[in-house]
Amino acid sequence: MAAPSIRVATAADAALILRFIRELAIYEKAESSVQTDEAGIRASLFGPGATARALVCEADGEAIGYAVYFYNYSTWLGRNGIYLEDLYVSPEKRGLGAGKALLRHIARIAVAEGCGRFEWSVLDWNAPAIAFYEAAGARPQDEWTVYRLQGDALRAFAEKGDGGD
Repeated sequence: MAAPSIRVATAADAALILRFIRELAIYEKAESSVQTDEAGIRASLFGPGATARALVCEADGEAIGYAVYFYNYSTWLGRNGIYLEDLYVSPEKRGLGAGKALLRHIARIAVAEGCGRFEWSVLDWNAPAIAFYEAAGARPQDEWTVYRLQGDALRAFAEKGDGGD
């Protein structure tokens, strides 16, 4: 098999990206959490005002993985950073260097654009991903805990008044 190549995804890749998202969700034991569809992917990644970027990894003309990232900001550094939302390679294509190629491609973007950080989250039970990231030189940020408001909790909080409730 040829070495993996990376290309910028286009709106024509929306169905492919959705397929990869579903495969990733199954792997992460969260298949029912995927609430988007092909139109949602097309609008959010490729529509006007889209803030996230997507890459597709191919080998021998076949799409074997993808990554989605977006820019964040560090007040302490006074610079943008890149946050990796998804990195996925089809299980039967792992070990070909596709994951490393995707990660390195985004790292190069971060360096070229003067970003101060390149960061992501990984599930604490995902030992293969943790080993992969640590082999790349990444280190866990154990002093931070991720918090999330979503769905009904997000709406309920947003709708509360500012009267000290």
